Amino acid sequence: MIDTSDLSQRLAPIVREVAEEAAAMALRFFRPGEPTSARVWSKAGGSPVTEADVAVDTFLKVRLSALLPEAGWLSEETADDQRRLGRELVWIVDPIDGTRAFLSGSADWSVAIALLAGATPLLGLVHAPAHRAIFEAERGRGARRNGEAIQVAGATDLARATVTGPAPFVKRLEASVPSVRLAPRIPSLALRIARVAEGAVEIGLVSRDARDWDIAAADLILAEAGGRLTDLDGKGPLYNARQPSHGELVATSRALHDGLLAAIRPG
Repeated sequence: MIDTSDLSQRLAPIVREVAEEAAAMALRFFRPGEPTSARVWSKAGGSPVTEADVAVDTFLKVRLSALLPEAGWLSEETADDQRRLGRELVWIVDPIDGTRAFLSGSADWSVAIALLAGATPLLGLVHAPAHRAIFEAERGRGARRNGEAIQVAGATDLARATVTGPAPFVKRLEASVPSVRLAPRIPSLALRIARVAEGAVEIGLVSRDARDWDIAAADLILAEAGGRLTDLDGKGPLYNARQPSHGELVATSRALHDGLLAAIRPG
């Protein structure tokens, strides 16, 4: 058994430095309001990937694996090595979350890094470099944006809440609560959840088939900011499973959570 009592506190400043280097690498290919300068191709299934995704992923794997050689690895851009299933510590990484936003010149993309201990997040960081925002948390130590403490919004009335997410999911909520206020959709799932954590929006909705690398880092940030990320049965995500994918999820404050589930459940 690995002693994790001070591991996250020890690693947090180093992981932040690594994330800043990774973000600087991605920014070399990012052009605000214009298509990326990076080469782009399609992965199996048709989703886009850029040379920036691959370069950042390679950089992060080298740097983070050197910090904890015993840790497993799971990333969107790396072939899955299922030896991770037997590891107590696992890095979960999305080198560029929101690739479509990145390649189109939208600022709503991020670099997401989580460290799992016993299959639950111990450390989480979401860096949105085009917004100059670093969200981070360590288990039991609160959440921060650019070093300042953050917490979820204090709203208690679901009818007045602000929601962001995919249109079909939002429409299901509107069918029950037509007065909810719509915020622009945030393509990066990690950034979408982090925005709930900082109180910029009250509700973030996530479609089916999100992967561990999309949500693990932001899940911890949200929890440490006083919120919850759960499925429609109120259960939190389970990480580092053989198939690291999830069903529909909601991100919100604890105060709004139960009412949101009651409003949005099918039937």
